[in-house]
Amino acid sequence: MDVVIASGPLILRGLLVTLEVSVAVLLLGTLIGVMGGLSLLYGAWPLRLIARVYVDTMRGIPQLVLIFAIFYGFPALGLQVSAIVAGILALSVFCGAHVSEVIRGGVDSIPRGQMDAAQGIGLNFAQRLRYVMFPQALGRILPAWVNTAVEVVKASSLVSLVSVVDLMMAIQQIVGRTREALLFYAVAALLYFAINYTISAIGVRLEKRYAYT
Repeated sequence: MDVVIASGPLILRGLLVTLEVSVAVLLLGTLIGVMGGLSLLYGAWPLRLIARVYVDTMRGIPQLVLIFAIFYGFPALGLQVSAIVAGILALSVFCGAHVSEVIRGGVDSIPRGQMDAAQGIGLNFAQRLRYVMFPQALGRILPAWVNTAVEVVKASSLVSLVSVVDLMMAIQQIVGRTREALLFYAVAALLYFAINYTISAIGVRLEKRYAYT
């Protein structure tokens, strides 16, 4: 146990990086997903086509390939990005594709008559989405979004492969120094579980609050 306490500062720094990456990816990925989902539903046909190609392509490419593509591809184009930025961009693009489908499915599940009624009382498009469609769709969107958030936290460990010292890289460094592989990988598993359990628990509470039938 003493060796875990002694390694605590490095584990904590790695955990903070993992949380930073995960939060950044979820925020950016959700923003991309909202735009992508609305484009699939309400965009002009060229925009719908672009959104559909993006969603289907990104969902079919492994996250690690996307990370390497940005980390090594951008410098080849003369664009210098740090390892952590490359990881965040790659995972955000992947997350955005999944959230696009989540948004599309959730909003599309609301009867079209709701949109027509909102238009009939004089609401503009943004107001129809904000006050009518999204509040009703939120309870249906949240479960899938929470699942995506959990996957993002787990996928954040991939940034260690481009030398970002996240939780996984920190654990690997400690294992290399102490040779206590089983102990420290168990610590890593416990921390990842704690993060994802917290996300799931918050998600369940939000689902109950915004449940719509």
